Amino acid sequence: MTKISYLPGHSGSPGADALPPLAESVDYIGSLGKPTAARVLMDARDAGRVAIQPRCGVGGHEEMKALLRELEDQARPDILTLTIDSHTRLKRFEQALRSLNRAPADLNGYPLVSHGYLRGRDINESVTAPLEIRHGSPDARILFDVAVASGITSFEGGGISYNLPYSKAVPLAESLAAWHDVDTVCGELAELGLVIDRELFGTLTAVLVPPSISLAISVLEAVLAARAGVRCISVSYPQSGHLVQDVAALRAIPVLARTYLPPGVDVHAVLHEFMGVFPKKRGNAEDLIFYGALVARLGGASKLITKTYQEAFGIPDTRANVDGLRLADRANSPLLDFVKADEERVADELAWIVDEVADIVEPVLAAPDTITAIADAFAAGRLDIPFSASRYAKSEIIPKRDAEGAIRYLSTGSLPFGDRTRRHNSDLLKGAGSTGPVIGSLLTGLTDDINYFPTLFREMKREDSE
Repeated sequence: MTKISYLPGHSGSPGADALPPLAESVDYIGSLGKPTAARVLMDARDAGRVAIQPRCGVGGHEEMKALLRELEDQARPDILTLTIDSHTRLKRFEQALRSLNRAPADLNGYPLVSHGYLRGRDINESVTAPLEIRHGSPDARILFDVAVASGITSFEGGGISYNLPYSKAVPLAESLAAWHDVDTVCGELAELGLVIDRELFGTLTAVLVPPSISLAISVLEAVLAARAGVRCISVSYPQSGHLVQDVAALRAIPVLARTYLPPGVDVHAVLHEFMGVFPKKRGNAEDLIFYGALVARLGGASKLITKTYQEAFGIPDTRANVDGLRLADRANSPLLDFVKADEERVADELAWIVDEVADIVEPVLAAPDTITAIADAFAAGRLDIPFSASRYAKSEIIPKRDAEGAIRYLSTGSLPFGDRTRRHNSDLLKGAGSTGPVIGSLLTGLTDDINYFPTLFREMKREDSE
């Protein structure tokens, strides 16, 4: 293995001037002869199919290339992923570099900044699908610069969604300002003829996230991104496990885009297959994977982020990733045209979701300075997410599955909902159990809700039944 001794594009480090100008990167991407991620998403939506994308990332360069090549050869995903390691996400570039030079297999992702953009280009040229960066960084400016120079045309994250679920002590004003810089460069690239797909991480903490919270955070990030010049926005949503609710949430995305975003911004719905506790038995896990793919299809998603039958046991191997991709793609079959959702129930659920999102975001968007308003709203609890790692979110929201498994609000905290919305959630939770104020009962109910699918498949018992 060749050791690396500099950090390309890291201000103040050797190699800081190594990144090419934006115009050169745009020309390079045009020379690759492959579609951008934005084009793939547009083509999938126009064709009425769901594009498929895996999660994957390892530390070593040759290992990363081999992984992506095998996934492409065996499963033909529409978009491929470079998942970034934890050190790079937190700008601990020297630590990432030491790990890369000492034991790259110890890294939980690909340290792109340490590898440098030339190696990024080498990966890009080794596969035919466009690449997306998935990471979790509250300040991704350096990573983004190296990604663009590498020819990567999709970049995930946002100033809220890549801060509050992951970081404890990063002020929102700082992360939002950093992501504004990223989005501003996306605007500059659009002026040069390159549209970067900016995927917003509506998944948040991925545990019992009410749809209106996920979508409200994405709306606020999307508004900021569009103002900065972003022209392609993917709004990702985490599968809750309830078909009607999930289909409605996905269909709400274009409705919200028309309401809050200017014309000329291309918006795509993206479904993350269930990110909670997965069943252990392979057949049950594969049932859940295929179910999620059907939800993406029925909801009109442009893209699906897939899971594998090994999710319950840790990081999946390549074979499991291939099998998960192939299984999910089968939901695109025209033989499944007969599969329908209950349209009346979906329409009703969609209307409630859109109204809840409006209650949350419109007071913030009415303020003269949106970034300041977002930070102030989180400080007051008028914006909130459940189970946040950050001291800058109150996490007063308490989610609860109703009797059918849809995620509702047991407690709305200080969210600016009216009595009608609170009463609606309360009514839907009647008969769901564990709705009282007793802490033990509440924790038992939350545990059962988190273990929803293993319980459904009878791999474990509900705690409140013991």
